[in-house]
Amino acid sequence: MFNAIVSADTLGTALDSVSVLVEECKLRLEDDGLEIRAVDPANVGMVDLTLSAAAFESYETDGGVIGVNLSRLQDIAGMADSDQLIHLELDEETRKLEIAIDGLEYTLALIDPDSIRQEPDLPDLDLASEIVLEGRDVDRAVTASDMVSDHVALGVDDTDELFYVDAEGDTDDVHLELGREDLIDLTAGPARSLFSLDYLKDMNKAIPNDAEVRMELGEEFPVKMHFDIAEGQGSVTYMLAPRVQSD
Repeated sequence: MFNAIVSADTLGTALDSVSVLVEECKLRLEDDGLEIRAVDPANVGMVDLTLSAAAFESYETDGGVIGVNLSRLQDIAGMADSDQLIHLELDEETRKLEIAIDGLEYTLALIDPDSIRQEPDLPDLDLASEIVLEGRDVDRAVTASDMVSDHVALGVDDTDELFYVDAEGDTDDVHLELGREDLIDLTAGPARSLFSLDYLKDMNKAIPNDAEVRMELGEEFPVKMHFDIAEGQGSVTYMLAPRVQSD
């Protein structure tokens, strides 16, 4: 059983956070809310999302897992105004999701969860640096780097205590430095890794400009980025594997 009412804005934000990496996913219906964990087909980018029951107007479930086509569900949710409510109910007999928006009713066929890529384990990495910055600074770094290159180095200078972004193109380069005074918080340790900008651009689309983003970095390690959604009632973690640098 699953029966929930949620604002279109909250549902849309949650779906957007996951769909930047995958087209379909398993949606875990837990007593205290929804959980989604997925990895992209190339095993490079990972997303871990939780949306607590408190983010819903109402939320009832007896547990279970359903498989959803994210783009189809996004299209349906996108027909609602951001402040409209969306009613979601699982039909146990047909195993379809009944969706109602202000008189409009839609029946969404679900995907067999067993046919969807297995959920990844989120590794517990001991990363030397932690940078807390605004989403708009992430956007500025990604946008500038994309003008010159298809990859970007993220690092921390633990001597000068600053976070930096380097992108080197064939002719042009970008370098951005954010010192402790420019950041919300900084735990400085030795850190530098190279990442694909394509993945960072996709993740950046889902990070609100006013979000507080907690970034964990190490030397030649994946980067983890954490931020809240739904007024703190939901959270998103992205993890991106580094590019292998050849000498």
